[in-house]
Amino acid sequence: MNFLFVHQNFPGQYVHLARCLADGDGHRVVALTQRRDPVVAGVGRVFYEPSRPPGKNAHHYLRGVEAGVLNAQAAARAALELRKSGFVPDVMFGHNGWGEIWYLKEVFPRVPLIGYFEFFYHARGADVGFDPFEPMSFDTGPRIRTKNIGNLLGLDVCDLGQCPTQWQFSRYPERFRSMLRVVHDGIDTELVRPDPAASLSLPIGPAGQALTLRHGDEIVTYVARNLEPYRGFPSFMRALPEILRRRPAARVLVVGGDDVSYGSRLPPGRNYREKMLEELGGAIDPERVHFLGKLPYPTFLRILQISAAHVYLTYPFVLSWSMLEAMAAGCLVVGSRTPPVEEVIADGENGLLVNFFNYDEIAERVIAVLENPGAFAALRENARRTVVDCYDLERICLPAQKRLIEEVMAK
Repeated sequence: MNFLFVHQNFPGQYVHLARCLADGDGHRVVALTQRRDPVVAGVGRVFYEPSRPPGKNAHHYLRGVEAGVLNAQAAARAALELRKSGFVPDVMFGHNGWGEIWYLKEVFPRVPLIGYFEFFYHARGADVGFDPFEPMSFDTGPRIRTKNIGNLLGLDVCDLGQCPTQWQFSRYPERFRSMLRVVHDGIDTELVRPDPAASLSLPIGPAGQALTLRHGDEIVTYVARNLEPYRGFPSFMRALPEILRRRPAARVLVVGGDDVSYGSRLPPGRNYREKMLEELGGAIDPERVHFLGKLPYPTFLRILQISAAHVYLTYPFVLSWSMLEAMAAGCLVVGSRTPPVEEVIADGENGLLVNFFNYDEIAERVIAVLENPGAFAALRENARRTVVDCYDLERICLPAQKRLIEEVMAK
């Protein structure tokens, strides 16, 4: 069979499925992408680039939509060249977030398309309006409603849709849910697992000397793609002074870049890491709080394996892979009491939940874990069991993704 994946940063959510299909007998797998470096062996690649950036004078409601149209045009033109070369897919997969899949059926009208749908925007009840310090105006509702143009185009063109979590699925209007399936990308729990012997040397000692940290040390971890309010970075930082004061042996490892993935940006040249360090001043000891930036995946896993307390905070928004990976690695997750997290973590059973904006509560929970780690051993075991039972790649998620192929072809 022939499979076509469309994702501007391939493989993204398709890393496991694409690799599995590429390893299958007789399958030909091609990715339509903007990413140039090879990442999945056996997958051919066709590159596309939008012809220009969105117009500077476009209405601000429509800038994201225009970017999607430009991506969709470029992807469709690349798909035309692929068709001319003789490649016709039996099934297409594509992430809807950047518009790439909107015009694929103009090129391959008879080929079933499975779309990946992450989030349907709402002016109330989700991320918008969650932060009481972010003012809303009358303009907010129309702007957010317009953001869903891309969602609606994708829902119209796809034959079947995939949502990674039940809560994200529930954000889509009821009239579309019959075509959506809740199927997570999957966590490789054989790779991501606890390791009591784990240690990691990082250049975070005095004058950049290597410091070796081990499982059992008082290590507080925080991970996000980027350090930003949507992932609770300000709340985490404001909890640190009390943690550092009461646990003098604790070290804090912060993983993430200085860009913004979601939400509003600061003025040019500014980032939230610098902003929080300025706000908290001398309360953050640079000898004990280490900003590591973006790391290779094996290093990231080691950080989870040596973590004593892992803080994961998020707006009511897309759930990060990193929280499930932390649980699979046996971390004690101190998570925000927000719907995406509550779908997975039950307070006191497989993790601890806190108020997203209550810095004192976050600190108290982390301190309790550092003071008496043995008291939370069962929660760590239950955390891993949750991921193994519900999100395991080989037993749960990859078979479910293959069933999407069977279902869409049966139609």
